[in-house]
Amino acid sequence: MRVLIIEDSRELAGLIGHALKRAGMDVDFVGLADEARLAVQAVQYSAIVLDLGLPDADGFAVLDQLKKRHDPTPVLILSSRSALGDRVNGLDRGASDYMIKPFAMAELIARLRALMQRPPEIPSPVFAMGNVTFEAGSRRATVSGTTFTIPARESELLEVFLKRGGRVLAHDVLDAVVFGGKHDHSSNAIEVYVHRLRRLLAEAGADVEIHTIRGVGYLMKPGMAARAAAQA
Repeated sequence: MRVLIIEDSRELAGLIGHALKRAGMDVDFVGLADEARLAVQAVQYSAIVLDLGLPDADGFAVLDQLKKRHDPTPVLILSSRSALGDRVNGLDRGASDYMIKPFAMAELIARLRALMQRPPEIPSPVFAMGNVTFEAGSRRATVSGTTFTIPARESELLEVFLKRGGRVLAHDVLDAVVFGGKHDHSSNAIEVYVHRLRRLLAEAGADVEIHTIRGVGYLMKPGMAARAAAQA
C-alpha cells in the first residue's frame, strides 16, 4: 500500500507519514500541485491524501486533473476548510472522502484503509467526435471542454450518435434508444428530438453535424471546420 501525501506543511506531512509507515504503508511526500501531477504520472498509488491550500494551486485543481485522466486512485481531502460548501464541492468533484483539520490520526488511518479496500472504480466510457464529448456515467456533455446543459432524451440521442459515430442510424434504432420502442411510430417525435439536439449542439459551438438520410434515418459526422483541422 503506497500513499501519496500532498501537503505543503513539512511538519504535518512528516507526522502523517510517520503514522502511516507505522501502520504498514509506504509513503511519498510532495508539497506543490506541480509535484503532485508528476508523482501520479510516475507511480500508481493506493490512495492520495490531498490538502487544498497548496502554494502554487488550489488542491481542487489537482483533483480535477486526476478525474480528467480517469485516474481511479481514491483521494481523501484533508483540509482546514470546514464549510459545508467546500465539503460538498470536494465530494461532487470526485474525492472519495473529506476530513477536516485538526483530525485524529487513528481516524485518518482507518479511513485510508477503508478506501484502499474498496474495489477499484471502473471509469465511465467517454465518447467523442470533433470537439464534443459525452461521459456515459455522469451524463456530462461538453464542447471544447465546457459543459453544456442537455435534457435526458437529447443526451440519450447524443450518446448513441457518438457511440456509433460515422454510421447511419435508422429511425427504429433511435426510437428504441429514446422511447424503448414504446410509442406511436407514426409520430414525428424522433424528428423533434433530433432537431432539438441539433440546436443545442449549434448553440454550444459544436463542430459536428447531424445529417438527415431521407427514408432511412440520421448520420452524425464532423463538420467542415473539424474536417479541415484534421487534414491540416
